[in-house]
Amino acid sequence: MLFTDEAQFTRDGVLNYHNEHKWAFTNPHAIKQNRNQYQFNINVWAGIVGEQLLGPYFFSGSLSGHRYLEFLQNYLPDLLEDVPLEIMRRMWFVHDGAPAHFQLNVRQFLDTEYSERWIGRGAPAPRSWPPRSPDCNPIDFYLWGHVKTLVYQNVVPQSLDELIERIIEALIL
Repeated sequence: MLFTDEAQFTRDGVLNYHNEHKWAFTNPHAIKQNRNQYQFNINVWAGIVGEQLLGPYFFSGSLSGHRYLEFLQNYLPDLLEDVPLEIMRRMWFVHDGAPAHFQLNVRQFLDTEYSERWIGRGAPAPRSWPPRSPDCNPIDFYLWGHVKTLVYQNVVPQSLDELIERIIEALIL
């Protein structure tokens, strides 16, 4: 299985602040900076096949069906270069039901490229995947949360380049 997913990273981060507590015997006077005037964001793709992490791939602009198809056709093959051929032959492609994944030209490409071996919304029955469902995708239920925790651990990024650098560092760890 090649599990894939995208996540959006912003300057301030999207974290569950309810779970962010500072425990100490005395008042730590902890302050978390947020809500900056200058905003920026980036969409990031990652994949996992076996124990191998693929990516990251950074989308310029918002994720659309056209950009996603361009990624699948032109950039995913390069990211799969180090995956052994035997695994590639038997590999299933798994993505969620995000709107960009459901476009007809994306589904037609997956039908051609992966034949009956892809899972997602609009996949050949009975392998349909509910829209925006994190079920059974290790990228969704673990990787992105872990990476965002590392990226936003200390001070908020001051530039898009710094944000990208932090994402790459977090994925390498």
